[in-house]
Amino acid sequence: MSSRVVADNALPVTNTTPYFGMTELDDYTRRSAAIGGSPTLGQLLKHVGDVRKEVVGDGSETPVHQALEIGDDGVGIEPRSLPFVLSFNNLTYSVKVRRKLTFSAILPRRRSRLGAAADSEAPAVGDSMFSRTKTLLNDISGEARDGEIMAVLGASGSGKSTLIDALANRIAKGRLKGTVALNGEALDSRLLKVISAYVMQDDLLFPMLTVEETLMFAAEFRLPRTLSKSKKKARVQALIDQLGIRNAAKTVIGDEGHRGVSGGERRRVSIGIDIIHDPIILFLDEPTSGLDSTSAFMVVKVLQRIAQSGSIVIMSIHQPSYRILGLLDRMIFLSRGQTVYSGSPAQLPSFFAEFGHPIPDAENRTEFALDLIRDLEGSPGGTKSLVEFNKSWQSMKHPAPAAHSNNTVNDQNGMSLKEAISASISRGKLVSGASATNTNSSNPSSMVPTFANPIWMEMATLSKRSFLNSRRMPELFGIRLGAVMVTGFILATMFWKLDNSPKGVQERLGFFAFAMSTTFYTTADALPVFLQERYIFMRETAYNAYRRSSYLVSHALVSLPSLLFLSLAFSSITFWAVGLDGGISGFLFYFLIIFASFWAGNSFVTFLSGVVPHVMLGYTIVVAILAYFLLFSGFFINRDRIPSYWIWFHYMSLVKYPYEAVLQNEFQDPVKCFVRGVQIFDNTPLGSVPEALKLKLLDSMSNTLGMKITSSTCLTTGADILQQNGVTDLSKWNCLWVTVAWGFLFRFLFYLSLLVGSKNKRR
Repeated sequence: MSSRVVADNALPVTNTTPYFGMTELDDYTRRSAAIGGSPTLGQLLKHVGDVRKEVVGDGSETPVHQALEIGDDGVGIEPRSLPFVLSFNNLTYSVKVRRKLTFSAILPRRRSRLGAAADSEAPAVGDSMFSRTKTLLNDISGEARDGEIMAVLGASGSGKSTLIDALANRIAKGRLKGTVALNGEALDSRLLKVISAYVMQDDLLFPMLTVEETLMFAAEFRLPRTLSKSKKKARVQALIDQLGIRNAAKTVIGDEGHRGVSGGERRRVSIGIDIIHDPIILFLDEPTSGLDSTSAFMVVKVLQRIAQSGSIVIMSIHQPSYRILGLLDRMIFLSRGQTVYSGSPAQLPSFFAEFGHPIPDAENRTEFALDLIRDLEGSPGGTKSLVEFNKSWQSMKHPAPAAHSNNTVNDQNGMSLKEAISASISRGKLVSGASATNTNSSNPSSMVPTFANPIWMEMATLSKRSFLNSRRMPELFGIRLGAVMVTGFILATMFWKLDNSPKGVQERLGFFAFAMSTTFYTTADALPVFLQERYIFMRETAYNAYRRSSYLVSHALVSLPSLLFLSLAFSSITFWAVGLDGGISGFLFYFLIIFASFWAGNSFVTFLSGVVPHVMLGYTIVVAILAYFLLFSGFFINRDRIPSYWIWFHYMSLVKYPYEAVLQNEFQDPVKCFVRGVQIFDNTPLGSVPEALKLKLLDSMSNTLGMKITSSTCLTTGADILQQNGVTDLSKWNCLWVTVAWGFLFRFLFYLSLLVGSKNKRR
């Protein structure tokens, strides 16, 4: 059976009493239906583009796009009603907030002559001297249906975004009281993630990707692998026209340092990446924020078409314009977490007229309502009278109990949640991997896959996106490479061609300690990478665009090429210039341990970026911990001299293992001598005495020890140096593997931080 990504047949708007007359697009839909069928998505988008062209006058022509067929037989789908009702009853949500402590609050309350407390407000249950309970949602009930747009309105702080989060399961389990059900059946978290999408208020996008690339990557994540590349591109192109951003399709998103699309276009792209898979339920937090009147109207018009294709659209909006009000079907006005009005826009005049505040004919209805609510909030009684009037008005207009509304819907349509989802899948909804073949299952959650694509495809897409975004900011890698090369050049010229004398040994030890610690410090630039992507990652994984494990692996794979290049540059500059031992094999091991150090350091900093929320705090912690690692590495104090209560930190030091590895790589030759004859007096007070006197001292020592010591006798080999520095625990290869293992351990800890810290739910 063939199915369309966007349904060909638009459901009629449930509100039969519109705020003003039908628009041109509604007339076009009615004319098309009279001719012989409902218009296709391409025809609708063509007409929307023509209307926008007339209104805006930008002169751009919207190309015709055909509806995207998922099947190959081309058979049309018979129109069928898709009943979905999202009901919510008695939603209550409270949080603990800190109480401002004052001197009078700490002292015992003074009592009046009548014995009553001076403070007339009785503390709420659970309140204390240091905290109080603040109710953000207070017994909110209502319902939203497919084919309709439900708007949540209210002043700032009224609870609009909190209600959207409650319906979208973005409040921690156990903190929200009340029920949320779809067609009378409780929604579990897994099913809601798959059949819904949430458009955040903030625009979280990669700055160096174009609009078209951003939407294409969203299509790669949310649309199934079984859908061909050409059909995914067709879906993206149709969405670009649907959002009215054709002129900006090839423009990068941009940020503070790179010029890109406008704020309104950026907002529409944010909406587009979340509706690419045509979800059944769409939540939007202030979708018109930052848009001009015409662009905002076009966005809501698109949302209306999405709703009429079989979706439930729930959005918060601050103050809709006159034209946008006509596109809304249901409205909920909130005031300090309480419902002060719930109904259609057409019922607003009669509601406020019965309340005793009729709306003037020439005034915007929502503006009047919001102004009245704000005035009541500032009055002594607050909005209590309006809340109570709304309850009595609702019971008078809708005498049937709300608890039975879902069962009534199911009885009338004869469709359970499983059957409704099955019908939506057959008509093209839930494009992200849904299949009508799974509809035999009794569990609605099993009808749709948790993720649209396999893990290997997610990793490939994530890696491609990161590479593309990084490739367009070459200055970042250039700065890293420049810092490594400058550091290597300074070290090479400072420690140029070290000899094999005792002073050369000490200088080698200093070079190795500084070089190994430098490799870790230069990886601190990885800290802001995830901090900048954190909220993009949280938004995408909140609704199962991809697995967290896919992000973990791709994040590591993307970092390896740059670390490999940096390691090769640093080791090539320093190894030959300093005069290190080992030849080609020694250089290869030196390169490998430098690369392992970069890997371990990068993984460590990445883990911290998943734990620390701020860049400056993260840099402070990284610098401090790396300094401790260097202190306990064994360079400043040998392992044998470290106090027993600090020895555990020595083995946890990331610098210890690469430092000991390069020492063994340098001093592993058993024949090579570093102290001969009179060189034994170097670095001692006897080092400045004449050569002849040193030879006499050697003869005296020979007689005392009973062995011949000449000026050419080898007194200290590489093995002796390793013994003196306490490098006897592990071989150099074991040190290499331990360093690599540290990197994998910190990647695993980073994964745990992703699991724990990316819930994206209110506490």
